[in-house]
Amino acid sequence: MLVAPSILSANFLELGKEVESICKAGADFVHLDIMDGHFVPNLTFGMPILSQVAKVATKPLDIHLMVENVDFFVDYFLPLKPRFVSVHIEEVKHLHRTISHIRSQGSSPAIVLNPHTSEQELQYIIQDVDMVLLMSVNPGFGGQSFISSVIPKAQNLKNLILQKNPQCLIEVDGGVNDTNILALKNAGVDIVVAGSFIFDANDYKKAIDSLK
Repeated sequence: MLVAPSILSANFLELGKEVESICKAGADFVHLDIMDGHFVPNLTFGMPILSQVAKVATKPLDIHLMVENVDFFVDYFLPLKPRFVSVHIEEVKHLHRTISHIRSQGSSPAIVLNPHTSEQELQYIIQDVDMVLLMSVNPGFGGQSFISSVIPKAQNLKNLILQKNPQCLIEVDGGVNDTNILALKNAGVDIVVAGSFIFDANDYKKAIDSLK
């Protein structure tokens, strides 16, 4: 299991140290939740903060765009050279074009599904992406409770991936902790995003290790 701590739950007064700490503690990616106050009812951070995060992060960036005007934000953050750029299927108007553009700039394209969106929506695009991010909470805020229906959804998605794109990864974001991590692994999940579970812990390494 790969672990991508979400800095949305970090102490922003000590953000540089927080990013350095999770990288040293065994994080595989640094997960960045970009919210615009329109697609979701929250605002997070933009390039002035993320450019500083990128300077201290020793692990690849995993950018999750919860925004309207998706293509604008894709181009805005691609200069950071993230490993993944995830866009919501519910918002992108020309999905294949956006995915192709992300890949052409050297990042791995990923698609996000909200809790109510069926994995079958990916039937004709799954072969073109490197990762699918399943939301296990409604996007917009950290610290929410895990929506358990993501487990069978991940299992169904895994079957689709095995048929059409075996290299594609599954990531789950929202309410992940040490009590549901085994069920997620058994459902075929490769990467988990964890925010409050890690950043509320006294020992980041122990929290990350418990998920791994």
